[in-house]
Amino acid sequence: MTDTSVRPAPQTWLIRPREAFTAEALRTRLIGSIQSWRDYPPSLRLWFWLIPTITAVIGGILRFVRLDAPHSLVFDETYYVKDAYSLLVSGYERSWPDKANDAFNAGNPNVLLNSPEYVVHPPVGKWMIAFGMWLFGSDNSFGWRFSAALTGTLSIALIALIALKLFRSHILGAAAGLLLAVDGHHLVMSRTSLLDIFLMFWLLAAFGALLMDRDDGRRRLAARLAALAGASKDGRPTPLHLASGPWLGFRWWRLAAGVCLGLAVGTKWSALFFVVAFGLLTVFWDMSARRIAGIRSWPSAGIIKDGIPAFFTMIPVAGAVYLSTWTGWFLSKDAYYRHWADTNPSDAWGWIPGPLRSLAYYHMEAYNFHQGLSSPHPYSASPWTWLVMGRPTSFYYESPKQGTSGCDLPNCTSAILSVGNPVIWWGATIALFVVLFWWAGRRDWRAGAILAGVAAGYLPWFMYPERTMFYFYALSFEPFLVLALVYGLGLVLGRSGAPPWRRRSGLYLVGLVVVLAVLVSAFFYPVWTAEVISYQDWRMRMWMPSWI
Repeated sequence: MTDTSVRPAPQTWLIRPREAFTAEALRTRLIGSIQSWRDYPPSLRLWFWLIPTITAVIGGILRFVRLDAPHSLVFDETYYVKDAYSLLVSGYERSWPDKANDAFNAGNPNVLLNSPEYVVHPPVGKWMIAFGMWLFGSDNSFGWRFSAALTGTLSIALIALIALKLFRSHILGAAAGLLLAVDGHHLVMSRTSLLDIFLMFWLLAAFGALLMDRDDGRRRLAARLAALAGASKDGRPTPLHLASGPWLGFRWWRLAAGVCLGLAVGTKWSALFFVVAFGLLTVFWDMSARRIAGIRSWPSAGIIKDGIPAFFTMIPVAGAVYLSTWTGWFLSKDAYYRHWADTNPSDAWGWIPGPLRSLAYYHMEAYNFHQGLSSPHPYSASPWTWLVMGRPTSFYYESPKQGTSGCDLPNCTSAILSVGNPVIWWGATIALFVVLFWWAGRRDWRAGAILAGVAAGYLPWFMYPERTMFYFYALSFEPFLVLALVYGLGLVLGRSGAPPWRRRSGLYLVGLVVVLAVLVSAFFYPVWTAEVISYQDWRMRMWMPSWI
């Protein structure tokens, strides 16, 4: 299969001035020879869409088969599934009586109390869970988990498309989709209704939209700079035109990214760090584009002509989308803190509408809760341990008796452990150092983009060392870990123009890593999906004492 490699193809650095500013020359210089899926040879165009589809189908089978097992709320589903049902019924979160889980597990969720419930996460993820319950009912575990499985499956197709866009390689695109499809951490989070799978999806979608915007902005820059050059006598833009370059107009893909980021923040506030990282990333990309195009004052031009429009395209949109996700709370009469402003007048802030002031107070209280969350938990895990999977979270564990639940042995186990595939996670951890070196030494923008995604999801947690944290928080940046591993595999694969023996040996090594990851996933699959196995088989899969 012919494709390009991770490293950009060699360019012709000497070109006549009159030819340097044609639209075609500028597009090639700014984007490369392959600018969209239509630029692939006809034999490869179909694979551009088949690869994401096939990998998503594989991931979907792994996620939807036996999705209803276990037939009970597991781990934090006790919060988010019940909150989703409350949103579906009332539009806001209501409280539950004692032993509500028993009623919920028995298929009788309609035991809501009339009093509001204090919750500390925005509603988007819970509304998405509620969508599955609306489709398939609230009285069964398949309905609870349908949206998580669907979202996880769609994210596999999305990362395959993103890898195809980043690396211009069908092989690496397939590797990215398949690795995410078979990873246990992503699999467990796709089969249980927690918020993190929805957070990950919207962040990945925002990143994909900004990748599309990167190429769209460069096409606009090429077209408008070429038009200025064509209007001059010598076929080159005037010094005035090259001082800062043209304005690029409204960027629709940035608007889409703003919508996705608003939905991500509306799922979990930790997405705010990605808003900052992605916002800076897209402006740096535009600065680089102006520099490559020959703009002399590219730093200031990037800030004024790209950065400021980017801010006003993305941030207000993200804010408006986020605010709209609280519509159910606004429309309610007795949601938590809904009328706080009515009983707490303020001379300084009284000009703000009461509902907005009440919501602001709610946010302040929720933030204080998160800041003070330091209660001990048996599965709490420091961020220092996440990349090596030092303390994965046990979502579910039971020991069925012989003769029940498919147990034919004296000692059986059924478990859900949110541990990742060691080949993928430990390989990605090593690959991060390679990506860091390539970014620092080669200034490869793809390496920088991957590092930005990892940094935004990972580094902020080190600012809260006393807070109770869990390994599954790493799901938000897991796609970027997979992309880091695929980046390393791309270096192993080599350039498309390399000698056949080099490409063949590289392909064998890449295939070996992917096959090994698939085999390891097959080995761990029972402890990701609550299959009933012998206790001895379960212990064989506990590779570290801290996994128990």
